[in-house]
Amino acid sequence: MGGFFGTTSVRPCVADLFYGTDYNSHLGTRRGGMATYDAESKRFARSIHNLESTYFRTKFEDELSKFSGNSGIGIISDTDAQPIIINSHLGRFAIVTVAKICNIEELENELLESGMHFAELSSGNTNQTELVALLINQGKNLREGIENVFRKVKGSCSMLILTDDGSLIAARDRLGRTPIVIGKKDGAMAATSESSAFPNLDYETDRFLGPGEIVRLHPDRVETIKEPEEQMQVCSFLWVYYGFPTSCYEGRNVEDVRFRFGEEMGKNDASEVDCCCGIPDSGVGMALGYACGKGVPYKRAISKYTPTWPRSFTPSRQELRNLVAKMKLIPNRQMLDGQRVLFCDDSIVRGTQLRDNTKVLYDYGAKEVHIRIACPPLIYSCPFVGFSASKSDLELITRRIIKELEGDPDKNLEKYATTGSPEYEKMVDIIRERFGLTSLKFNSLETLIKAIGLPKCKVCTHCFDGSSCF
Repeated sequence: MGGFFGTTSVRPCVADLFYGTDYNSHLGTRRGGMATYDAESKRFARSIHNLESTYFRTKFEDELSKFSGNSGIGIISDTDAQPIIINSHLGRFAIVTVAKICNIEELENELLESGMHFAELSSGNTNQTELVALLINQGKNLREGIENVFRKVKGSCSMLILTDDGSLIAARDRLGRTPIVIGKKDGAMAATSESSAFPNLDYETDRFLGPGEIVRLHPDRVETIKEPEEQMQVCSFLWVYYGFPTSCYEGRNVEDVRFRFGEEMGKNDASEVDCCCGIPDSGVGMALGYACGKGVPYKRAISKYTPTWPRSFTPSRQELRNLVAKMKLIPNRQMLDGQRVLFCDDSIVRGTQLRDNTKVLYDYGAKEVHIRIACPPLIYSCPFVGFSASKSDLELITRRIIKELEGDPDKNLEKYATTGSPEYEKMVDIIRERFGLTSLKFNSLETLIKAIGLPKCKVCTHCFDGSSCF
């Protein structure tokens, strides 16, 4: 997926930019980059590093002295090398994007045929952030250019633009699929993907940008360039998996929503268990809620080794994802031996982690293993936000089972996506049986929406039910 941070200040901004960008590190592991603008020297400074084998801070800490100025942008990206610095009829600017452009080849050909060229590459392919910059340059001004991006991109695109007057432009995806939150403190404004970047840098959350909204940040104010749209399809997986517990989207705190996921399940679950545990990190909040709703103790029967192991959704190679998934979680035999343990997790995508984790739990003495999942089964791949490295629908365990049952992975999907239908129950039971679970239950779509607290029409649930309102 990815996350960004940008700030403009009356003071040097490098420290805020460095730490603010780092607070988006849970959103990606592929590339990291920063750019600053120094008004005195009228110079942009930029640096980009590969993060696949290390962390953002370790790559950038030793070169902070190369950056200067009161304005800057930073990115943790799972796609492109960025920021990109552009010199055009709109002036000089640096740009970062959190985007998934599904029609990138179509747009690339359109731009090439119009006489434009691409200078940046990303793993041998067109760098989608440069493509966005070229689309912006087709406008007579930055607003018109950004609206051109919104019109032409199929998928999603949010961006930060650092201009050569030291101001910062933040533009949220047309349907608000990915978030941007604005923060302020004395003499500075900031924009980021994650509100959790603000507290330790002394920013207060000012507001959340609306879908398609464009603003220009100055050190002392926010200037509205384009008002927000009414229609919104914010990604529900932000609360299920991506988000850091202290972050908020649309005013809804991640940890609070996850707690509600579990509490609702616990209240209505007749299973007899001795304790519950969250699969770190995103299952912990749900498990605490389940323990409260069910009235059973919460125990850390499995812990994540946090010093070195990241989330496992980001590596591009399946074997590396498998290794990360296995090595990062360490079971506690004393908490498992002879116990009927219920585990809460965010989702089941391929089933790899579930298979490996379940075997280990039984090996360490668990008498029963129950699994509760925060969201409904993932039936459809996401065309809007890059939340996994899946290349095909058949990487989803649900679609493989549907293919086994129907002979066609695309048959009767609506029935399999309907909680309580015979097809749904059969699919869930096969997953349960395949991995040797005592019981397996998923949250319903209705519970998911209720816990998030937004109208269904404003939340994207495509991966669960195939819906796409706009």
